[in-house]
Amino acid sequence: MVFRTLTQRVSRTHEAWLTLLLLLVVVVPLAGLLWFVNRAAQNERFAVRQKLLEVYRAHLALAQERLDDRWKQLGAELDAQANQQAAPALFAKWVLAGTADAVVCFDPAGHPVYPQPARVMLTQSLAPGWTEAQSLEATDLPAAAKAYARLAGTTTNLNAMATAWQAQVRCLIQARQNDEAIAALAGGLRDNRFPQATDGQGRFIAPNAMLLLIELLQASQPDQAQVWRQALQTQLLDYDSGLLASQRLLLMRELHRLFPQAAAFPTLAAEALAAQYLERDATNRHVPVLQMSPLPGVWQFASASGRIVLLHRTETLPARLRAACYSPGLPAEVRLDFIAPGHEKEGALLSLPAGPQLPGWRLALSLNDQKLFETIANQQIGAYLWGSGLVGAAVVMLSLLALGMVRRQLALTQLRNDLVANVTHELKTPLASMRLLVETLLASPQLEEQTTREYLALIARENIRLSRLIGNFLTFSRIERNKYNFDFHPVPVAAIVNEAVAAMHERLNAPGCHFEMRLAPELPALIADADALVTTLVNLLDNACKYTGENKRIGLEVRLEQGQVRFAVSDNGIGLTPRDQQQIFKRFYRANPLRSPTVGGCGLGLSIVQFIVTAHHGTIQVASEPGHGSIFTVSLPAGETAAGTPKHP
Repeated sequence: MVFRTLTQRVSRTHEAWLTLLLLLVVVVPLAGLLWFVNRAAQNERFAVRQKLLEVYRAHLALAQERLDDRWKQLGAELDAQANQQAAPALFAKWVLAGTADAVVCFDPAGHPVYPQPARVMLTQSLAPGWTEAQSLEATDLPAAAKAYARLAGTTTNLNAMATAWQAQVRCLIQARQNDEAIAALAGGLRDNRFPQATDGQGRFIAPNAMLLLIELLQASQPDQAQVWRQALQTQLLDYDSGLLASQRLLLMRELHRLFPQAAAFPTLAAEALAAQYLERDATNRHVPVLQMSPLPGVWQFASASGRIVLLHRTETLPARLRAACYSPGLPAEVRLDFIAPGHEKEGALLSLPAGPQLPGWRLALSLNDQKLFETIANQQIGAYLWGSGLVGAAVVMLSLLALGMVRRQLALTQLRNDLVANVTHELKTPLASMRLLVETLLASPQLEEQTTREYLALIARENIRLSRLIGNFLTFSRIERNKYNFDFHPVPVAAIVNEAVAAMHERLNAPGCHFEMRLAPELPALIADADALVTTLVNLLDNACKYTGENKRIGLEVRLEQGQVRFAVSDNGIGLTPRDQQQIFKRFYRANPLRSPTVGGCGLGLSIVQFIVTAHHGTIQVASEPGHGSIFTVSLPAGETAAGTPKHP
């Protein structure tokens, strides 16, 4: 026992040192691998950033080139169209196309042609009788209206006729004769008598009259007001009609005020912006570059000759600039931004001067997702991590396999040492007993028959014990070498039981042992190896005897249940813990020797039993509690056999 304890301690020490060595073998390479992956991750982030910057720099340079070409082309195109199309048409074309927020056109001498500046009052000739009508207007509005109507119908001058018509309508309105005023306005407009008539400032009279008619109809005849509203709106959007810009702007504003939902004018804001521009002193408008205009928040770009000036609001200009240099090959993860002179762009990845056409402006690339570099780098780093993880897992698995193999080898070595110690002890005990008995008999001067028979019986019992021990070793050896052969043939159950009980007769009938056997009648024969089953029952009965105290109660019950012949060996011994119940069928395993210090054995009996039972297609179960004995139940199929050479359980 002392030798075995020392051997186990030495084995555990060696195992601990070996485990520590394997851990070092695993930890050191893994630490180096982690360091390498960390360095690779840092380098990968830097490399990804540099590669992307090179790609983006090429895209930015291409956008810069496109932008410069586009603005040069735009300047030439503006001058070419200034010689081909009328100024109002050019204004509408460029504004509706979204090229600019407003357009101002000049003639070759530098005078604005659209929007036109305010005209000087023109002197118009009045029809005969005009003075008389004016005098009636102060005293009798209905009479004055009739006088103006007569003048409109008799004069041959178109402008004078239109002026008299306006005066007639004015008098009717002032006299609160709105129906008559509506009739006069509608009649004049339907007759189409005054489409080209102008007032003293050169403004067309008919559009103003149409607006007045709409205002009068809005309260009394809304449907008719909508009809005239559509007609006026169409005329205002016709930039070939010759309307003055100031008149068009005024009428657009008034019509939009009257019908905010229906009267939509896409050029209204452009007209207002162009008018504001002309009110300021536009210096440097002949310079064909993008520069700040006299209006705050408005940029101007002039054609090469200065005849066309495009106006851009600060909030709409970046979108036009991006459209001018758009490239379908631009990566989706970045966007083009434009930095105005004197401004900075936070988060810009790269920036270049926007070109000579946009002095002070910078073209910049910004990331849509500021974590883009991390995302792209993490994809590659993820591959490194997966690779390193697989390598690390392989190292760990191989190390665990190596550790398991080494520990298994150490366990086998320990088992071999225990086997040698157990075999030595188990063989030594019966041999020593027999030698002592023989020496006692030989030393006796006179042999008494009774004493001699007792000694011979003891020698025979020790011989049987020795034979059983050697038989177990031989059986285990054949099992290990897969050389154990079974001889299956029909065997009566009773014959197997009787032979096993006979083999254990002396121990089962010893003083202090109460053995009870219950054999069910009419049990079917088993197709089995009789000697192997006898060995199974003998081992179970032998364990029942060894692991019980002085007052032994051992039972053997054989019954038929559900087509199974069940052999149940019970005892009132020390019992088994749950852990022991899971381990007892392993080779060389012995229950805690401290609970049964006087019991010998080397832990092979139950492993042999399980092997034999498994070879017969049966099962073995144990039910036990510490201090309350155990019941081992072997179940074998009735009338069946296990064909072929059995494998290890």
